[in-house]
Amino acid sequence: MKKTIRDVNVNNKVVLMRVDFNVPMKDGVITSDNRIVQALPTIKYALDNNAKVVLFSHLGRVKEEADKASASLAPVAKKLAELLNKEVKFIAATRGKAVEDAVKAMKAKDIIMLENTRFEDVPGKKESKNDSELGKYWASLGDVFVNDAFGTAHRAHASNVGIASNVEDSVAGFLMEKEIKFIGGAVDSPERPFIAILGGAKVSDKISVIENLINIADKIFICGAMAYTFYKALGYNVGTSKCEDDFVDFAKGLLDKSKGKIVLPIDTHVAKEFNETSESMVVESHLIPSDFMGLDIGPKTIELFSNVIKGAKTVVWNGPAGVFEMEKFSYGTKEICKMIAALEGATTIIGGGDSAAAAIQLGYEEKFTHISTGGGASLEYLEGKELPGVAIIDDKCCCGCSNC
Repeated sequence: MKKTIRDVNVNNKVVLMRVDFNVPMKDGVITSDNRIVQALPTIKYALDNNAKVVLFSHLGRVKEEADKASASLAPVAKKLAELLNKEVKFIAATRGKAVEDAVKAMKAKDIIMLENTRFEDVPGKKESKNDSELGKYWASLGDVFVNDAFGTAHRAHASNVGIASNVEDSVAGFLMEKEIKFIGGAVDSPERPFIAILGGAKVSDKISVIENLINIADKIFICGAMAYTFYKALGYNVGTSKCEDDFVDFAKGLLDKSKGKIVLPIDTHVAKEFNETSESMVVESHLIPSDFMGLDIGPKTIELFSNVIKGAKTVVWNGPAGVFEMEKFSYGTKEICKMIAALEGATTIIGGGDSAAAAIQLGYEEKFTHISTGGGASLEYLEGKELPGVAIIDDKCCCGCSNC
């Protein structure tokens, strides 16, 4: 078990907090504040307990100097201030006198946000390569480190592992705690029956996830475009569907290894072209015409999935069932949402990424036990990998307390 912010005294302490405010933006305007909202409980707890809070986050990719113009966290600081109904002082720097003076001037319940940590990647990738000097510098600004950014936990960066390595107390925030509890719990000790639903475009993206879950899950539903690689492994014609020919033999091996655990769609919504106006129809999965492409699953598959998932106690879903962005091919993804939402007494988890976006977009956000904020981190957790941003957090004592 990992220590959390509850396990340390933050009263009048400078709390360095890594959050994941890598929010979608268009023309400088935030289009979804979900990641900011998810971090509010930890931030409010620190402020309510008289901490001085210094926030670190990245935003987008910063590969060269010109990228900085559209990657400032200033709009994020403004949105956070609105959500907290409290001033959030934004410092347009990642280090130096302005940062140090601002931290020294802080009083209890003050909050400041530093500029995008990825600005330190130009030049030299100091943030992304966990530059030791940068990690020590950021750590020197405060007393306690709180990591609440699960979305970057699969990467060892200066703003998570670097800071944590140079402070006495390194703990998890409430969002990180939830991610460890639900995603980690599903991998380490799931209540059974445990069903995994894996969708998305590529088998190659989820090789290690499938290999790991074959040893853990009771059933694994494969859907989305990656199903067509498995169809081809079975000798089916997949038409013009997206298919990874290089992974057909691998898919066949997984089917053999799974001993019936892997369940594939039995019907497919196919279309002549990749658009909503194209001629389309639902066919049995082994009867895809040569000039059609599969873009969604069909009603017989939903009926099959529904029968298998009845009584499940743990369900993890990662990846949509089809091209849900197009209304015509969103049926499968919507039905999976409904199917999981209707389960009673089950722990239901969405492993971030497109499936999380789909559930939120379709209005099912409140119907799941947990929706992960970290796509890549969730996948690596499901693979059974140790995440450096989690590993570096202080452990509780063997009895579960913060310090015996």
